Amino acid sequence: MAVLEKIVIANRGEIALRILRACHAMGIKTVALHSTVDRNLKHVAMADESVCIGPAAATDSYLNVPAIIAATEVTDAVAIHPGYGFLAENADFAERAEQSGFIFIGPRPETIRLMGDKVSAIKAMREAGVPCVPGSDGPLSEDSQECARIAREVGYPVIIKASAGGGGRGMRVVNTEAHLHNALQLTRQEAATAFGDPTVYLEKFLENPRHIEIQVVADEHGNAIHLGERDCSSQRRHQKVIEEAPAPGITPEQRHEIGMSCVEACKRIGYRGAGTFEFLYDNGRFYFIEMNTRIQVEHPVTERITGVDLVREQILVAAGLPLSHTQDEISIRGHAIECRINAEDPVTFMPSPGLVEGFHAPGGPGIRTETHIYDGYRVPPNYDSMIGKIIAHGEDREMAIARMRVALDEMVLNGIKSNVPLHKWFLWDRGFLKGGFNIHYLEKRIEERNG
Repeated sequence: MAVLEKIVIANRGEIALRILRACHAMGIKTVALHSTVDRNLKHVAMADESVCIGPAAATDSYLNVPAIIAATEVTDAVAIHPGYGFLAENADFAERAEQSGFIFIGPRPETIRLMGDKVSAIKAMREAGVPCVPGSDGPLSEDSQECARIAREVGYPVIIKASAGGGGRGMRVVNTEAHLHNALQLTRQEAATAFGDPTVYLEKFLENPRHIEIQVVADEHGNAIHLGERDCSSQRRHQKVIEEAPAPGITPEQRHEIGMSCVEACKRIGYRGAGTFEFLYDNGRFYFIEMNTRIQVEHPVTERITGVDLVREQILVAAGLPLSHTQDEISIRGHAIECRINAEDPVTFMPSPGLVEGFHAPGGPGIRTETHIYDGYRVPPNYDSMIGKIIAHGEDREMAIARMRVALDEMVLNGIKSNVPLHKWFLWDRGFLKGGFNIHYLEKRIEERNG
């Protein structure tokens, strides 16, 4: 029996298809919202209903709140799933949805606001006992001398971050006091322009950390669990390229300690739904940097090693039901790796939109392919270049890597360029095979490769 009769999918691409599949497996009807350029997406064809909400530009369609609310009303849907990106972490949208009488499949608006502001998020995490990076413990004032004093106490190098920033934007590393004042001014200006908020804060810059995150799920009845960690250190320009779970070198004791601190934080802030605590990991210690109050691109690796359907849990929790699992029922089984497949030149990384003239998705033991593309699909130039992801699972890391290599070799994608050659190359890299490398490693190896 369906827990929610009809859900609007306010997103596009592979995550929209993922949500649709979860809904249909639960007996829930779906409404696919789409822009004019996305009318031929796979999930649009598979949905029970579809509504065009505007032209290709995201600001006129997937970010068009009145159009989304109106489409939800006219289709008699009861809930909205925002996926990730676009409006997924927009507290105003979540609030508007709830005020209009719909269920927002995600955290409460006030929680999104709390964790969306980096300064308030860090304050909340410190109060909850979650380890944080040493820093200003709040917004920096306009007093240059006071800022310099804080930076000296923290110790150079430091990093200045926009409170409302994200996605690798609105941050600047400062190595000496002589450069601090100018860096503060520039970052404030950038923050005001990009995010509409000039507030910045300061943290110790960890020079060679890993990026490790903890997946959590919580319900409105006070229950919360963690599902282990993911290593997302394979990055280029602060964007994740490959993710894996569990993280190489993290002990069960460390997993339990940091995981339970995140669980307690969820209970303290009244969290609801799926979420991810992101940490920098350096010299055996975790440092909280931010929380993503939504489903993550890399959620499938966690699903593969725990057996928990995270999108299903999101829907059940939104319907007011308790979590399907308790913490003692969660166990880690094997290893999973995800490669993000982008429509881009594998050397220059320039986007490569266009017509897909031949496509074959890999399969076989332990392989899961998440993509919305198909033979004859035209990749539009209007959105993010990610067109899918391949997930490989094995009884250990070596088997997962071996299966991923086979899957990448098997994949056929003609007509456009993709970063598949980059993945093939990096999966044979000595540092990758060893594991436990820092967030700068992949970018440095690309620079060395390109000379």
